[in-house]
Amino acid sequence: MPEPFDTRYDVTEAIAPPGSGGGRPVDPAASAPRTLKGGPRRGPWRRLRLPWRGEPGRRSGGPRRSGGPAAPTGRGLWTDAWHDLRRNPIFVVSALIILFLVVIAIWPQLIASGNPYHGDLAKAQDGPAPGHPFGYDLQGRDVYTRTVYGARASITVGICATLGAALLGSVLGGLAGYFGGWWDALLSRIADVFFGIPILLGGLVFLSVVTSGSVWPVVGFIVLLGWPQISRIARGSVVTVKEHDYVQAARVLGATSGRTLLRHIAPNAVAPVIVVATIALGTYISLEATLSFLGVGLKPPTVSWGIDISSAATQIRNAPHMLLWPAGALSITVLAFIMLGDAVRDALDPKLR
Repeated sequence: MPEPFDTRYDVTEAIAPPGSGGGRPVDPAASAPRTLKGGPRRGPWRRLRLPWRGEPGRRSGGPRRSGGPAAPTGRGLWTDAWHDLRRNPIFVVSALIILFLVVIAIWPQLIASGNPYHGDLAKAQDGPAPGHPFGYDLQGRDVYTRTVYGARASITVGICATLGAALLGSVLGGLAGYFGGWWDALLSRIADVFFGIPILLGGLVFLSVVTSGSVWPVVGFIVLLGWPQISRIARGSVVTVKEHDYVQAARVLGATSGRTLLRHIAPNAVAPVIVVATIALGTYISLEATLSFLGVGLKPPTVSWGIDISSAATQIRNAPHMLLWPAGALSITVLAFIMLGDAVRDALDPKLR
């Protein structure tokens, strides 16, 4: 008696040639039979491509056959953002300008060997000369050297004020958005009070009583009036992220509030804060120059673009070079940071993709 399931099979199909009659018997030899001979007999699932089997003819974990489609690779928000930023010419140009400004702010001696405080009254308001391409100011000091050294104060104020405002605003806004209730209402009302203070008027009142001419009073004032904006951005981002399923799952599994904030909410809510802080950095540099121009920001002997612009404003007709170079350096710096912020915003905002 034959076995019900043979290990080998031999199937012969007889295909009738064209024009053959339906009632005439068909000769298998004349009708080009198709013989299928194979290995172990298998069911209809033989051709089923299961997801864990991969490509036909490929072992699990082995190399992919050449010529086939590339396997899709999952990328996160930060990987996609960096991929877009590297191909954005606006980001590349602004990043190179900012890198150059940071380098000369730390080591101005690399491109300026003179003394920014040394002056020769005999050369006051003189134009460009060999070794002094930007000319001299009212006190006979080299404008080129002072322009290079002025980057230190402006970059320091911008970076420190941005870090302080972003840190304070992110912490307060994140806590308000996560816990809500009376804590959210209290911080929102405090932020509204600071929003109602005009920033220039507040600077004139606050810094006029400060006798120190260093950068730190200016940094403290900018942080004091700059954190509410970032706080609102952080609060809204946290309120949106905390409703996602993975945050709810972490709570159900027993994660503490601190772990939930640091491990699940903060990494996914920090992108809008980075965008706003990057754009605000250029604004803070401009604010420092404005306050120094009005005489309440940085004060001599600190070298600042705002101070040099203030002293050159009265001599714009006689010696325009005194105003042109520090004002141009300030404009390029602010523009570079604003361009960088716009590029980061385009890369991190999913609605703009």
